[in-house]
Formats: sequence, structure tokens, C-alpha cells
Amino acid sequence: MDLISGLQEVSRRLLVARGVRSEEVVVGGQRLHHFTLKGSGKGPPIVLVHGLGGAASGFGRVLLPLAKRFERVFAVDLPGHGFSPEYCLGPMCVRGQYEMLVRYCREVVGAPAFVVGNSLGGAMSVQLAAEHPELVRALALVASAGADVGHELIREVLESMDVRTAEQARALTQRLFHRPPWAMMFFANALRGMYGTPAVRALSADVIATGEYLKPAQLQGLAMPVLFIWGANEKLLPRESLDFFRTHLPPHSSVRVVDGFGHLPHVERPSELVSELLQFADSAEL
Repeated sequence: MDLISGLQEVSRRLLVARGVRSEEVVVGGQRLHHFTLKGSGKGPPIVLVHGLGGAASGFGRVLLPLAKRFERVFAVDLPGHGFSPEYCLGPMCVRGQYEMLVRYCREVVGAPAFVVGNSLGGAMSVQLAAEHPELVRALALVASAGADVGHELIREVLESMDVRTAEQARALTQRLFHRPPWAMMFFANALRGMYGTPAVRALSADVIATGEYLKPAQLQGLAMPVLFIWGANEKLLPRESLDFFRTHLPPHSSVRVVDGFGHLPHVERPSELVSELLQFADSAEL
């Protein structure tokens, strides 16, 4: 077992000890791992979608607080991430991951949900809301990827995530966080394992090869309540991404630029992120 796998296993055991269920489900013949937690709130189900190289365990510190407000909390490991086995449909790798998310929401969640997507998970959540609005009660995008800001800017982001040396690992860790926790810097070299998996490499290659990004019409047509959260200290995605979403999200959307947030606020500032999500849920009458 490598270091990252070991840390994820420790995280899983801690969550299970606190009442979170760690399960495998079969969706379209593919095994997916997810965390679920029965909530005590009356809000709709909430689905948490991680980004490229991430995992459901990254949402570990927000699961229990969200369960106080919503009826059930779901955090899924996309194929080839976390505890889910590898899966990729060749040159259509991103589309294959997205279709698994659609089926997961339909077959496992089974009700219109408050969908929260981070990074690549945000881009897929926009597609989900645009193409299958019956599955999405409300949408929150946290440092969402997918903005059409020019191929070279996106290529630079993906190249920065192609971690092959300890120095590159430390540089990526600095970009992912506003102020990297000491433990993250200590284990930075382990990112080579997280971002060097076949799934991550295939997804990155697919994005570079296809050059397919979110279309303005997809954003403009979103009818459900939408929250867009951008870290004032975002260092991974280009600032042009914020401008793209601000320009094309529908007028009823709430756009929040939050001090102290980097690319992964659910890891670095979980309490503050939960506060942002709950304020939005209240204003949207979820």
C-alpha cells in the first residue's frame, strides 16, 4: 500500500467510526465507492463531486456538518479515484466519467439533489444540471474548472498537475492551497501517486486532445439556484475562469469570491465552506 492509499484508508476508518458508511455500489456494470451519511435535516440529498486526482475522502470534514441540514449526504469516488477501480472509455474518458456521474445520481441518489462540484467535478456538475435538470435541485460550483479561457492556459494547468519530481509535487501543493497545511507539505511528494494514475493521465490527455470546454449556453440555461464560489487566493486555475463564469452564469446566480479560499476549501477551510453552502441553501429555500 502506498502512502496516499494508506492516508485514504485512515481517513475512511475515521469517518466510519463517526457513523459514515463506506460502500461499493454497481452503476452500469462499474463498481463505484462512495461515502453516505443519513442526515437529520430536511433539505434535499446533497451530492459532493471531487476534481481531477481528488477523492471523496477529501470531503471528510464537511460530511457531518452538512448532515445536520440535509436528509442524506453522498460523496462519490469517480472511476479511477479514491477507492473506485479504474475505468475509461478510451478517447472519450471525460465523457465516460460524466456518464457515470449521471447514472450514479439517477440510480443511487434517486432524487433531485443539491449538487456541489469542485474543479473538474464542477465542470461535470454543470453538464449534469444542463443536460439532466431533473436530477439537480440546486448547484454549487467550488473553484470550478471547464471555463473556455483558451487552450494554452488549460494546458499549463494540466502540465502543472503532471507531477514527476519532489520539486513539482511541492509546487503543485503550493498552488492547491491558500496556505498549505504543514502535513500537506510534508506529504507533498506523495502527490506523484495521486496525479500519476492511469485515470488522471487519461483524463488530462482527453482534455488536451479534445479542447472541449463548457459552452456559454450551458451556463445561461441553468434554471435552478446556482452558487459559484471562487477563492480570492486561487492559484491553480487562471483568473480568466472567474470572468468566464461571471459573464455567462444566469442573472439569478450568486457569485462569491471568498478571502482565504484556495482551490480546495473543503480540505483547507471546511467550516467556512459549509457556512457558504448553508447560507445559499437557506436563500434558495432548499
